[in-house]
Amino acid sequence: MKYLWAYSIPVATLFALYFQGIASYFTVFFAFVFIPILERILPEDAKNATEEEYKQLAVSKKYDLLLYLNVPIVFALLYYFLYTTSNPNTSTFEIIGFTLCAGILLGANGINVAHELGHRVTLSERIAAKILLIPTLYMHFFIEHNHGHHVHVATPEDPSTAKYNQSVFRFWIQTVYGTYKKAWQIQKQLNSQKHISWYSPQNDMLWFTILQAAYLTSNYYFFGFLGFSLAIVAAVVGFLLLETINYIEHYGLRRKILPSGRYERVDRIHSWNSNHILGRIILYELTRHSDHHYKSTKKYQTLKHHPESPQLPYGYPTSMVLALIPPLWFQVMNKNIPKEMLF
Repeated sequence: MKYLWAYSIPVATLFALYFQGIASYFTVFFAFVFIPILERILPEDAKNATEEEYKQLAVSKKYDLLLYLNVPIVFALLYYFLYTTSNPNTSTFEIIGFTLCAGILLGANGINVAHELGHRVTLSERIAAKILLIPTLYMHFFIEHNHGHHVHVATPEDPSTAKYNQSVFRFWIQTVYGTYKKAWQIQKQLNSQKHISWYSPQNDMLWFTILQAAYLTSNYYFFGFLGFSLAIVAAVVGFLLLETINYIEHYGLRRKILPSGRYERVDRIHSWNSNHILGRIILYELTRHSDHHYKSTKKYQTLKHHPESPQLPYGYPTSMVLALIPPLWFQVMNKNIPKEMLF
């Protein structure tokens, strides 16, 4: 039942859209003020499931259902957001708040859930992942993350790994541009390996572009230029939220180059881990990122804490706030990076 907390972001967004006024910023307050305060009060939880519990968790369908429900929830709230902002009585102050709230929703319950489902093997789950990525205009993430990031993480070849003393703002430029460029490169390689044409239904990047263009066109048709513009801004907020998480997940860490010239195998020491309970639950255990990279096929409810993994001093929500203040972030994090891994 604890994972019902993952719906707290959608509930906060619904609250903002319904009550309006100063409440228009409620999701922002909830995610980046209320949760960080609670995470400082609540104890960390490094407990792992027993082997018997692990077996039960791995096959339980209720955890999958909690993920699937995000698809209708996200799109229903997205429609409510666009419908509300199209009302001429909605003030500019409220529109800004609503857009930030929608962006946080798209990042937390859109891209984040798509990330989890994108690692699954069933066709329906992978399709659900792609659907959730449409409103963030970040469908290329599906290709680059699985075929690029998980292969090159903690190396200079990975645009989603932040370098030592690199600010989150410089990282945004590196990763947003680099991830999109790399997704096309990977798609070109896949096309060549599968001997498929540019217009093949298997050319994901082509169809991702068409689907996202269709999404924006429908927003323009139903909600006008304002709806079209706000859909783009909400998408940008959503994927920058994702990339800020990417920033803190691998900041300053790197894999060694072996005598063979290859990088060492991705291990539990190449991602930052966090056991701060609220961030763990709300982000579907994304904060146990070290175990995720060690074995990416594991479902979120089965991810484990490993003591050898580098530990974030704060939870993900707090770390994201710190990252937006680079001098403070460097002061907190640089001393925790192993000297042999400075990147």
